[in-house]
Amino acid sequence: MSLVPIKDMLEKARAEKYAVPAFDVCNLEFIRAVVEVAEEKLSPVILMVLPHEFDTNLPYLVSMARTAAEQISVPIALHLDHSPSFELCKAAIDAGFSSVMIDGSTLPYEENVKLTRKVVEYAKPKGVSVEAELGHVGKAEANAGEGEDEGYFTDPEDVPRFIEETGVDALAVAIGTAHGIYTREPKLDIQRLAAINRVSSVPLVLHGGSGTPDDQVKEAIANGISKLNIFSELCVALVDGLKDFMANNQQRAPLPSHVFEKSITLMKDVVRCKIDLCGSAGKGHRA
Repeated sequence: MSLVPIKDMLEKARAEKYAVPAFDVCNLEFIRAVVEVAEEKLSPVILMVLPHEFDTNLPYLVSMARTAAEQISVPIALHLDHSPSFELCKAAIDAGFSSVMIDGSTLPYEENVKLTRKVVEYAKPKGVSVEAELGHVGKAEANAGEGEDEGYFTDPEDVPRFIEETGVDALAVAIGTAHGIYTREPKLDIQRLAAINRVSSVPLVLHGGSGTPDDQVKEAIANGISKLNIFSELCVALVDGLKDFMANNQQRAPLPSHVFEKSITLMKDVVRCKIDLCGSAGKGHRA
């Protein structure tokens, strides 16, 4: 199966009230953990690449994602996560990404619209989906600031106009999550999310899915979230696996595949949990 855009994938999820799990990936071990469990669980998944991976890893990640998509039966998207510029989105689209996110969330509203529309106008003729962000999801380390400050939350009144003016396929919303490792439990504004969902014509995305309590994630999915982003929990699993290997193996030159065995096992556990949490198991089967 070829890489697919997120548009149809998320519209199906929205209609059937589940979410598609989206995982930031950095290397072969991340990709293996995600796609092997996706096939096992018959779940659609989204492989995401962060901008800092572009300088060194871009061609390798694209090739690995394409190969993975060809090897398994479930739908896989390759998605650029949090691009700050049109130029980076264009490079990803030209490299073969099936979807991109343009993040103008820190810009004034009109500048966010202008930047997002420019990306959409380039992407749409090429069959590439576009995600944007309205409001701003901050960092967990600053949880006394933008992660929880309602001044950064998405205003439901802005949503229909933003979608109409940009033509985006999916909208990331700020309702109380944050990126990174939480220092205290977040509290999602589900009422705000429900209000956004009522007026949004496109599927909604929740960033900061790592560490968000399961009950709140399930409530968010029930109120319109169709894509859940995860990264930090995979990173923790990778490091925990490496620590376990180092503590229990004294070989000076172990086989690299052995070094990552425990990490892949732990990352797969995370992926299974997130697929079950999203309710996407069995949703990627072929008709």
